[in-house]
Amino acid sequence: MDSWWALCAVVVTLTCIGKGGHAQLDVCGTAPLNTKIVGGLNAVAGSWPWQASLHRSSGHFCGGSLVNKDWVLTAAHCFASTSTSDLHVYLGRQNQKSVNPNEVSRTVSQIIRHPNYNSATNDNDICLLKLSSSVTFTNYIRPVCLTAGGSTYYNGTTSWVTGWGNINSGVSLPSPQTLQEVELPVVGNRKCTCLYAGVGSITGNMICAGLLAGGKDSCQGDSGGPLVSKSGLVWIQSGVVSFGVSCAQPNFPGVYARVSQYQAWIKSQISTDQPGFVTFSSSGNNSDLTVTCAALSGGATHLLSFSLSLLLSLSPILLSFYLFL
Repeated sequence: MDSWWALCAVVVTLTCIGKGGHAQLDVCGTAPLNTKIVGGLNAVAGSWPWQASLHRSSGHFCGGSLVNKDWVLTAAHCFASTSTSDLHVYLGRQNQKSVNPNEVSRTVSQIIRHPNYNSATNDNDICLLKLSSSVTFTNYIRPVCLTAGGSTYYNGTTSWVTGWGNINSGVSLPSPQTLQEVELPVVGNRKCTCLYAGVGSITGNMICAGLLAGGKDSCQGDSGGPLVSKSGLVWIQSGVVSFGVSCAQPNFPGVYARVSQYQAWIKSQISTDQPGFVTFSSSGNNSDLTVTCAALSGGATHLLSFSLSLLLSLSPILLSFYLFL
């Protein structure tokens, strides 16, 4: 494994952002029931208390993350329109096919896709859902902290992605379909740009994470779900699951909407009890700065780009994509 995968030490600075900032930062990113250090398969109940499951009549179709008592963050490509008909959000859910004693459900009063979302390039693939009524925080339902503008994630920064999904295209997780978790390293944007040359465009609004070997004990979360990193007891969301290429393909890490790029937009949409934003700063040297390839010098041609769904897998499958809507 290349040395640039080495884990980076991180320093986080908590910053109060907007109304209710202090109160939100007191609770965001804390998961009292999460005792795991590395990603595994089945997640313990309460390990990821911000995880949301989005449902239509056909069942679960995308993930999301609770950012305060009234709002969920997800991906824009999960919604072909802003109609809230038949849309439900489940929080505190552990399994899709059995009793969930710690869960609550809410309908959605508003879907706000980023105004500059581009389905052709996957840029600005981020969306906010306004819950019909507030939720009460418990050990199983809590908001995640969001990465503040100016944050840095160097190559190899340890991250986790969570969600429900198929073990392969069209093959569901075995009942009771328990929430899954996996640990993945961040891949720097320069490296990711080189890997996606001729396939898709990696912009500054994106962050990549995954194993370059592909198919190696790694799973991905549902589209719209959170990519998070931890410092001390605080979990900070760096990305929203957006797109990738095929299943278990080497050299194609998952691509996520970079949350720190949307701090101002999120604040402009959530007028009260704004989410807790945390500055995440990787220390040491950023080896991504030395990466070179034709794509970085303008020598590659952008051949295709498409908005696709990213599903969690139980088996060693890295990425699985197809349109939900």
